[in-house]
Amino acid sequence: MVWGGISTRLRTPLYHVVGNLTGVRYQNEILQPLVVPALQAIGPRAILQDDNAPPHRSPADTFIQQARVNRMLWPANSPDLNLIEHMWDELCRRVQQHHPPPANLGQLLQWLKQEWNGVPRAFICNLIHSMRQRRVECLAHNGGHPRY
Repeated sequence: MVWGGISTRLRTPLYHVVGNLTGVRYQNEILQPLVVPALQAIGPRAILQDDNAPPHRSPADTFIQQARVNRMLWPANSPDLNLIEHMWDELCRRVQQHHPPPANLGQLLQWLKQEWNGVPRAFICNLIHSMRQRRVECLAHNGGHPRY
C-alpha cells in the first residue's frame, strides 16, 4: 500500500506503507512527517480530506486536533468525492504503461514514485477544481454516483 497527498500547490512524497496501517502508525509515519508540514506550507486555509478509514480516526483524531489541522467533514466511503481515488486511477494507468510489468516489489515502488512525481500539476489542479461540480452532481443524484 502507498499513501500520498495532493493540493494545487504541492504533492507529498509517495509513502510506502509496510504492513497494517494503524492509527498510531498513521500519526507517526504520515501525519507528523508528511501531512502537517504540507498543510503548514499551504497555509492556514489548508484542509485535510481523508477517507474516514479506521486508522484515520482515533488516536489520529486527537493528534489532528492538537496540531490544529482543519479536517473536511464528509461521509465515509464517498469515492465520488474523494479526489485521491482519481489520482490513484491516474497513477495506475501510468504505471501500467510500463512494459514489461515490474519484476518485483522494489521495481513497482520505484515506478510508482516516478509516476507519482510525473503526474502533471495541471491534472491535479483540474481534479481539485472539479470538486465544486462533483458536489453539485452528487447532490443532484441524491448522494448517488455522478455521471463521470
